[in-house]
Amino acid sequence: MKIVSVYGSSAPADGSAAYAEAMGIGRQLAEAGFTVATGGYRGVMEAASRGAATAGGHVIGVTCSLLENWREGLSANAWVKEEIKFGSLRERLYHLVEFCDAAVALGGGVGTLSEVALTWSLLQIGEIRPKPLILVGPLWRDSISTFLSHADGYVRPEHRALLSFVKDVDEAVAMLKG
Repeated sequence: MKIVSVYGSSAPADGSAAYAEAMGIGRQLAEAGFTVATGGYRGVMEAASRGAATAGGHVIGVTCSLLENWREGLSANAWVKEEIKFGSLRERLYHLVEFCDAAVALGGGVGTLSEVALTWSLLQIGEIRPKPLILVGPLWRDSISTFLSHADGYVRPEHRALLSFVKDVDEAVAMLKG
């Protein structure tokens, strides 16, 4: 079964639009036969896990004892069926990036940006096998477009083409189902 890593913020709470969006992608991915992998904690990670689990899908939570020691009471969300725990954030991040067949980024902050940047960089240099990197929504389109508009001569066209921009999770899942 193909694994899709879903990147996103830990901030969204149940009942928010971002949480509902993440539940939707988790559900749709599971219904399409994909395994969902997340960072395993709350927010987008919990919502994507919940959506996938309630649709009968397999959910991998990639967690980190360093984060759990840093934030007291943090543990894998209840929807994770398989937990893979690392000691460091670096190991956790690399696992989410490398051991998936595709990556989808929903809204997020610095952590989500680092997941996107690392995936893009490793795809660019060929350190990880080719895979879709799908960025959902205006946050990514606007941010990356602004970056690229000031990166003339720094990012080749073939490396820009490693990113796929979509307007919503429905479009992301349709692209993965291809």
